[in-house]
Order: sequence, then C-alpha cells, then structure tokens
Amino acid sequence: MKKPTRLRIKPLAPELLYRYCDPELLAFATTAELDDLNEIIGQARAVDAIRFGVGIRHDGYNIFVLGRAGSGRYTLTRKEIEGRAASEPPPGDWCYLNNFEQANKPRAVKLPPGRGAQFQRHMRQFVEEFGSVIPAVFEGEEYRNRIEALSEEFKRRQEKMFEDLGEEAREQGVALIQTQKGFALAPFKDGEIVDPDEFGKLPEEEQQRFNQMIERFDEKLRKVVHQIPRMQREHQTRIRELNRETLSLAAGHLIEELRAQYLDLPEILAFFEAVRADIIESAGEFREQKSADDLTGVVVATPLQRYQVNLLVDHGGSAGAPVVFENHSTYQNLLGRIEHLAHMGMLVTNFNLIKSGALHRANGGYLILDAGKLLTQPYAWEGLKRALLAREIRIESLGEIFGLVSTLSLQPQPIPLDLKVVLFGERIFYYLLHQLDPDFTDLFKVAADFDDELERNPENTLLYARMIAALVRRQGLRAFDRRAVARLIEHSARMAGDSAKLLTHSRSLNDLLIEAGHFAEGAKRETVDAEDVQSAIDAQIHRADRLRKSSLDDILEGTVLIDTDGLHVGQINGLAAINLGNLMFAHPVRITATTRLGEGDVIDIEREVALSGAIHSKGVLILTSFLATRYSHNTPLSLTASLVFEQSYSTVEGDSASLAELCALLSALSGLPIEQGLAVTGSVNQYGQVQAIGAVNEKIEGYFDVCKARGLTGKQGVLIPAANVRHLMLRQDVVETAGAGRFHVYAVEDVDQAMELLTKFPAGKPDAEGRVPQGSINYLVAAQLMQLSMMRQAYSGAVQKRRPARKKRPAS
Repeated sequence: MKKPTRLRIKPLAPELLYRYCDPELLAFATTAELDDLNEIIGQARAVDAIRFGVGIRHDGYNIFVLGRAGSGRYTLTRKEIEGRAASEPPPGDWCYLNNFEQANKPRAVKLPPGRGAQFQRHMRQFVEEFGSVIPAVFEGEEYRNRIEALSEEFKRRQEKMFEDLGEEAREQGVALIQTQKGFALAPFKDGEIVDPDEFGKLPEEEQQRFNQMIERFDEKLRKVVHQIPRMQREHQTRIRELNRETLSLAAGHLIEELRAQYLDLPEILAFFEAVRADIIESAGEFREQKSADDLTGVVVATPLQRYQVNLLVDHGGSAGAPVVFENHSTYQNLLGRIEHLAHMGMLVTNFNLIKSGALHRANGGYLILDAGKLLTQPYAWEGLKRALLAREIRIESLGEIFGLVSTLSLQPQPIPLDLKVVLFGERIFYYLLHQLDPDFTDLFKVAADFDDELERNPENTLLYARMIAALVRRQGLRAFDRRAVARLIEHSARMAGDSAKLLTHSRSLNDLLIEAGHFAEGAKRETVDAEDVQSAIDAQIHRADRLRKSSLDDILEGTVLIDTDGLHVGQINGLAAINLGNLMFAHPVRITATTRLGEGDVIDIEREVALSGAIHSKGVLILTSFLATRYSHNTPLSLTASLVFEQSYSTVEGDSASLAELCALLSALSGLPIEQGLAVTGSVNQYGQVQAIGAVNEKIEGYFDVCKARGLTGKQGVLIPAANVRHLMLRQDVVETAGAGRFHVYAVEDVDQAMELLTKFPAGKPDAEGRVPQGSINYLVAAQLMQLSMMRQAYSGAVQKRRPARKKRPAS
C-alpha cells in the first residue's frame, strides 16, 4: 500500500478576499455629472407584476407587494400607480341624503365629479334662504290676516251655535248662562232668571214644566258642546292647509330654481320633490320651531338640517383616478363611521354625521395599505375582505356587527365598490396569508416581489452610480467623487453578502450618503471622498458594537476560553454569528467532542438540555449518518460520542458549525490533535461535502480580531466552504494581513481537506478495494471504530455467558 500523501491546500489569494471597484472605470469625476435615475434598478420582475396588476380589470386582481421595507418598493409602486391613475377619468362624487320615508336609512347618491360640492352648496343656500323666509312668511300681515279671519270665523260659528240655542231656550222659559265652569241652564220668567228661592214658591206644575224644559235643553246643550271639538279640528285643518299653502308658495320658487340646474340627474330631481312634500307635511313644525342650540354650543339636528347634503367624497378638483395611502388602517378609517353628539344626556346622530373611510375616498381608483399595520388592527382585515368580496362599502359599527349593541342606529345605504387595493408587506405576511386565509388567494392574485439584490456588472454598476447621484441631489448633499462612489459600491456588495451582488436597499444607502456628507462638511471638503464614506461606515459600526466589544473582551480576559495556538485532541474553534438588526458580528466558540464505547449514538448536549434549535439538531444527526456510512458498512457503529458548545448559555441554532463538530469528533476518534490557531465554519452533508453558510465575512473578521489582539503568529486562519469564496468582502486590515502571510483563509470542499489542514495529516483516499492507507486520518478513525465494535461484541458475549441458561419445560 502506498504511503499516504497530504493535499497541499493553499490559502486564498488576497484578490479573492475582496472585490474592488476600480474608480478609473467610472467615467465621471463627481456625481454632479450623472443624470438622475428615474427608476429603481434590478426590479424588472416586480415592475412587470405591478403593471400587470394595475392594468387588468377583473375581480380579485389586487396586488401584494413583497420585499424589505426601505427597498424603494413604495416609491416605485406609487409612481407606477400614479402614472396609470393620471390617465384615467376621476370617479363620481358620493353624497348621503335624508331618507324621508325611513330616516334611519340614509340614501347614497352618486353625482358626476364636482357636482357633489355644487349640490351641497346649493342645498346649504336653500336651507339658509328658506330658514330666513319662514319667519317672514308666518309673521307677515297677509298670513296674520288670514289666520285672524279663520279664527274669527271659528269664533262666530261657535258663538252663533250658543246664541241660537240660548234664543230658543228663552222662548221656552229657560236661560242659557255662562259661568266659570262652563254653560248652565236656569228658569227664566218675565225677562229675569228665577233664583232658587223664587223657584220654590212657584206652583208644582210650573216647577215641573221648567224642569222638563231644562232637561230638554240640557240635552241640546250637550250636543252643541260635543260639536265644538269637531269644529276645532276643522279649524286646525284649515290652519294647516293655510300653512302648507304658505310654505309651498315660499319654497316653491326656491326649489324650481334648483331643479333647473339638475335636469340631467333624475335622482336629484326626485330628492327635490321629496323635499317639497316634506316641507308641506311639516309646515306646523317649521312654524313652531325654536333654537336648537344646547348649553354646550353644539347644534343638534333642526328640521331644516334634513334637507342638507352630506358630501362624503368630492372629486371636483381631481385630475385622474384617486390614489389613497391610509397609514392608520383601523376598521373605521377604512370603512367609515357614524359619529354621535352628546345632547341632554343622550347620544344623538343623523345622516350628516356619517364620515367617509379610505375605501370611499379611493373608490374608483387605488388604495395603498401597509399589510403589517392592517393585520394588527382589530377586525380591519376582515372588514376589508368583506367589502372586497361583496363589492360594496357598508358602514357599520363593530358593536352592531358582533351584536354588542341593540339600540336603533343609522343604517346608511351601501355604496358600490370598484377599486384596486395594493398591500405592502414583508414576505412572511404574504406566505402566511396565502397559507392560512382561503380568501386571500381570491382577492390578491398578483404578487410583486421586490428583489433584495442585483447582479454586480459594469452596466448595473453605472446604474447604481446614477442612483447614488439621484439620492445625493434629492437630499441636497455635496457631490460624491468617483472614489467615494466606488467605496459605496464595494460596501453595497458587502451588505449584500456577495461580491458579485449589489444591495438594492435604498434606505440604508440613503442614510450612509447623509452621514458621509456630514463628515465631508465637518472636514470642509467641497466633495465627498472615499475617506468620508469610510468614516461614516466606521461610525455606524462603532455606534452599534458594544456587545461585540464586550464579547471580545471576555475572550481576551480569559473569561471565555478560546485557544488561538497549540494543539488539542477533540477540541476546535467554531464560529457563531449574532444578528443585532443594525449590526451583525461573530465570535469564536470552543467545541469539544468525546468518544467512548456505546451503541452508535452521537449525543448533542445542547439538544439534551433544550438549548438546540431544530436545524442544529438536524446537523448533528447528519454527523451520525456520515460516520455510519463511511466507517461502518459491515460492522455496527459501537461508540457513544458527546458534542458540546462550551460556555454556551443560550439556544444554538443553525448547521454552520456541523463541519467543526465533525472535525472535533474525528479528532477524538483518531487521536490526532487539531491546530488551535485555525477556526472552522461550514455545514456538511451525509457524504462529508462542505456546504455554504451565511455571515462568512463576519465570522472571519470575528476570529481575526481575537488573533490580532493576542498577536498574529502567521499560522492562524479560518477554514470556510469553497462555495463561500464568492461571498468574501473582508475588511481591508484582514485583506492586508492575509496578503502579508500573517493570517490565512482556506477554502475546503469536503471534510477530508478540512482535517488535513487541521491535523497536518493526510486524510487517506480509499483504493479500488476500498482500503485506505495506514497512518491516514480515515485509517485511524476506522481502526478505532473497529476496535470499539470488537470490544462491544466481546462485552456482549461475556454478558451472555454470565446469564443463567433457561430451563426447558417438559413436554406436555
């Protein structure tokens, strides 16, 4: 068998650790020479989706815009929508009018754009003019004369009835007299009323005749008195007819003037006729009306207010379809509300207190909402869905919907709904709604997914520079020279986590431009240069790196045990990343492995104590599969291994440490020590292939900072997956140190390469018969596992011998 040979894996060249943007390739001196970029680059897919969603006019083709906040998605989407809306006609105005047949059900009326405000103004003028006419009419001389005439006639008729009765009674010897308690009858003789004493002296026959006469005329008197209420009703009816005639004449010419301006709107003409009829029917109410101002100065509904117009939506000044963005998307802000006024200890309302919602204002156009804010408002999402599915806006209080309020309130007529809704939200909202809400797929059929990155090529680099120029001018900043632009492009690739990509997050870029401009202003430079950009980047990191500095201090002070030189069996430096939102950093963590005789279990101590996430636990199970697949084809895996993140007191998640864990495990099995000056990151599959991980730049820099603080030896470095090489955009001090040979970054493709770097021993590739060279890493591991298997078999045999044999039961 050939002597095993070790692969010579060289460190990555400095040019692979950082992809520079050559300022000489930027054909401008400063951003002042560049034209503005009127679009957001790298979003062709999202733009096509938005244009499709805006253009298609069928139910359910509303738009959900996915992407990170600050990526420019709102600006681009609103620009596309406003461009389309400007070419569309404005929708009509909507008003609520009093329903004279059912006052609690106001009627909704649609008018051409601008006519709603005109109609409201005309009816307000009508109410004011008619309100001033009423006192003049009822206090006028003609009206008073006619009222007096009716009253005199009624009085004469009443007096004549009693005079006729009294004359007839006197002829029969009975006098009709009027007292404080009413009318009475008394004996009458010789032109005088007979008093009770004289009446007692009269003969009995004459007394009896008087009594009979009094009884007969008392019956007639009762009949006359019974006629008085009927006469009064007739009198009141004639007064009402007079009032109606008077008000009809007073309001008639006002209404006719209004009718002439709305002959093309049948619904408005019908409303005028209803107003005329109501005025006639309510004549007495207008005559007796008094001031309706309460002590608080709040005016409650007066009879004339029911003729006013509640203009809900006015598009008179609109040049196109409305585009409405509702930032506070509560249920009432979306669907409208009915307000109430406190009056004499009660809550009162009328159709004039109906208020519009965002759906009313956007009806006929476009409504833009933030999905996150919408979903956090109680019942707002359900209210929006109900309106879109029913294609109408129904104003109801939540108390009425859920049966919490049983009092009679207004029930405004629903308004037909025709609009396009655009929701903005994180991807998680879209996927959760798509999965959990069956109505979502019917209502939001268009997804506009904004990409977080774009390819870094010469064309996109120039477009990115133009975008920087546009943001600089928009913020009123000093111009950036091309070296500053080049540094911004490099930083964008770093933020994207890929040297071949550029981050499209315009908010973070805009913030960096402002801060770089601040440093240029402090240095009194006419233009912003690369030094100002770097100062802004450093300042952003410094403001957020308290925890990073604290973690580094713990390692340097020996509180957290990390070795950066020497050799150790079963011990390795892994790398853990921490994301604080505005800063991501990494630090080394010690991973140890121990092995012993067992039944093929790899124990993840983090998992045993519930400090392991699902992905990390999966990674450890893959290690077990790898060991069994590579080393135990024909023999049982007879070890128990333990893996632990030392001094870890929080949940461990992710599989980026699985390569380090496997290397520690192989070191423990082979007995070969690991170089402690090397740290490892990467995940592995069941075949030992190393897979890409995230935060590769932060992990390399985190370990570099520890080594640099302790003193660089020239043997220190980091092993990363080969697939992560394209993602490298390291700090300049790391690149310079690596170029000087004092720190190294190695790219490995499988666990064998990693073990050779860590132990300086050859891995040992199997030959055609599957045998590996003696003295290689794989040989040592296989030999150890074989020994453990033999020990397990020997132990099992010894146990079997010590067990007493079972006695055979006699045959029955």
